[in-house]
Amino acid sequence: MDKKNIKKVVLAYSGGLDTSIIIPWLKENYNNCEVIAVSGNVGQADELEGLEEKALKTGASKLYIEDLTDEFVNDYIIPTVKAGALYEEYMLGTSFARPVIAKRIVEIAKAEGADAICHGCTGKGNDQVRFELAIKAFAPDMPIIAPWREWSIKSREEEIEYAEAHNVPLKINRETNYSKDKNLWHLSHEGLDLEDAGNEPMYEKKGFLEMGVSPIDAPDKPTYVTLDFEKGVPVALNGENMSAKEIILALNKLGGENGIGLLDIVENRLVGMKCRGVYETPGGAILYFAHNYLETLCLDKMTAHKKAELAITFAELVYNGQWFTPLREALSAFVDKTQENVTGKVKIKLYKGNMIKAGAWSDYSLYSEEIATFGEDHVYNQKDSAGFINLYGLPIKVQAQVNAKNKNK
Repeated sequence: MDKKNIKKVVLAYSGGLDTSIIIPWLKENYNNCEVIAVSGNVGQADELEGLEEKALKTGASKLYIEDLTDEFVNDYIIPTVKAGALYEEYMLGTSFARPVIAKRIVEIAKAEGADAICHGCTGKGNDQVRFELAIKAFAPDMPIIAPWREWSIKSREEEIEYAEAHNVPLKINRETNYSKDKNLWHLSHEGLDLEDAGNEPMYEKKGFLEMGVSPIDAPDKPTYVTLDFEKGVPVALNGENMSAKEIILALNKLGGENGIGLLDIVENRLVGMKCRGVYETPGGAILYFAHNYLETLCLDKMTAHKKAELAITFAELVYNGQWFTPLREALSAFVDKTQENVTGKVKIKLYKGNMIKAGAWSDYSLYSEEIATFGEDHVYNQKDSAGFINLYGLPIKVQAQVNAKNKNK
């Protein structure tokens, strides 16, 4: 990439520490190029406040704030929930937000006639891969600028020094400088004291948690919620029809109040290192739990087991930035087929960080109380099991006979 040819750059802009200092850095290092900032609204709420003024003051020529919340929920979150995809327990909050943002950034870059796309992802993280693979899917020949792979800055402390020297306003300070990612699905915390795996997260410290409370501080009486699903998609909460986005936002409140959805994990990053993060996913945790609960009624054994196997692959694809791939699309087609009868209602009891099953109903339920009962029934002949066991155990019996014969030689 010849820097002389870079006159207009579209920047994936969050207004956080990294992207805030990238604007003046780009102008210093890329011939005072025009910088167009793009912020994808995936539900980060108050983080968008004052963003345009900040971007323009730090040197951007304009800022796009794109509302991607409906697309994010319907095309990325819900397909992943239906798949039951978890990456080492992690509910993929940052992972599936990146492709929807990157896709829109490419669209704007093309419309603006940009010479390059820039992102603020570090060379240690997964997000660089997620952004760049998505960019390649829609603009395979677009140059990509990744300042963390170019500049001499080595730490967040040095980033703060650079910001202060260039009069870039920051909402953080050196003492509370957790690396965070927030959207309508989750909030992640990394860095500072969490880098020591021996430190307990400060759940009870005021200001640490933003989407809810510690289970210790949750109410002493339970909260019940009911969720209705149609073909695996949530359609109603507590009897009220809502969009999937509205349900997630409402569950965030209910779950947060009850200390639901906290995860402290040392995960295996794509780039080869282990990293510790603390995640808040109150509504998402309830949604995963409820959906899985309903599937126990509606899916047959072989489909459920195969789906669980493929959920690992699905999660790895999402985590590794491979959303826009034939395999992910094929897995989604498989998942959609499995969801045709995942329709019904579940009731969940929320209590001090716990989710407790409180009832499930479906017209497509494969559970038969009449067959499964320990009482008297007239539909199951227990004598049939003898022949089944004889046939099912035949290979074991033959192997034992062969072993015994050869042992006696």
